[in-house]
Amino acid sequence: MLPLTFLRAHGLLIAFGAFMCFASSFGQTFFISLFGGQIRTTFGLSHGEFGTVYATGTMLSAATLVWAGRLIDRVSLARFAVGVILGMAGASLLMGAAWSIPALGAAIYGLRLFGQGLASHTGITAMARYFEAERGRAVSIASLGHPVGEFALPFLVVAAFAVIDWQSLWTGTGVALITITPLVFLLLRGHGARDRELQERRQIKGAGKSDKSLGGVLRDPGFWLRVPALLAPSFIFTGLIFHQVHLAETKGWPLELMAGSFSVFAVASVVTMIATGPVVDRLSASRLIPVSLAPLMLACLLLFATDSPLAAPFFMALLGLNTGVSFVVKGALWAELYGATHLGAIRSFDQAIMVFSTGLAPAAMGLLIDGGVSMEAIAITAALWCMGAAALAATATPPRGNAG
Repeated sequence: MLPLTFLRAHGLLIAFGAFMCFASSFGQTFFISLFGGQIRTTFGLSHGEFGTVYATGTMLSAATLVWAGRLIDRVSLARFAVGVILGMAGASLLMGAAWSIPALGAAIYGLRLFGQGLASHTGITAMARYFEAERGRAVSIASLGHPVGEFALPFLVVAAFAVIDWQSLWTGTGVALITITPLVFLLLRGHGARDRELQERRQIKGAGKSDKSLGGVLRDPGFWLRVPALLAPSFIFTGLIFHQVHLAETKGWPLELMAGSFSVFAVASVVTMIATGPVVDRLSASRLIPVSLAPLMLACLLLFATDSPLAAPFFMALLGLNTGVSFVVKGALWAELYGATHLGAIRSFDQAIMVFSTGLAPAAMGLLIDGGVSMEAIAITAALWCMGAAALAATATPPRGNAG
């Protein structure tokens, strides 16, 4: 099926996935960190104290995500998505009204749970569940909501700072999210018939009988052999970007060079997302996991090998390549290996450990930096992690009775 025909046939559902991925931006580190200076000033927090509040909220959200994410297997997609958007709106309103550090922590917890965790989880789970032969393509197009948010929202926030204070901006975000909630029903128009068709098709094929539950997945050695490879991008990327100011200082790179290189990152991630979808459909996500770490490994080796300012855009481009491949491969992987019956539970567990790693990475790398460990040493260690993780993932085999 040609891409244009594919979009005509499934445009609303794919637009729903892209919308949920875009909405996840409000709980992502890149968005919340834009308010970091104002938050620290308002509450009298040091860098370390704010980092601790942020990490605590992130890790608590990861623990909650294991339970909350599996509800998508039992609740209608529209109701689940509306609950996620309204939850994110409530957390935004709380951030806008935060009067104390505990209130700030509760707002961060809600933004990380409903934003980074559940919004993206909802969009990608829908793509993986309702597409089979073209699952990779669907995931790749829906995932474009992520880089769109990363590109557009920082400009809007910086422009808004010129006219309103940071808490009013969060209040406006909450109101805007409530206002656009009906969009979910528009994009999922006719979804009940699609859902019934899926169930009938699965019954005719006998699908679902061999699908793995979360318990079955956790007993599969192949799952644990793939985990280090799946966690490497989120941990390494978050840690390095969180400490990008220190990285730029130690390399002698102007901070403006790092900031400008994010446009290279965005372009690389978009191009790779689009290109990876058809490749996943042709070769399978599980076979691509070991190769998907190559750009991240090369990025870390580049940091280790040179201080040249020319390395900055190449470093960010490689991170973008890895991000694009990882989103699509991971989005299609679990349905491919374990079927779609318990996909929400499986993806929520995977999403939870990913969110946990993004909370742990800044603290872990920060402690290493405080202990005098160089960015070059951190980079070469990360590159070795990628090599070892790729080797482990290459030994993993599909589970017996694989429905995917």
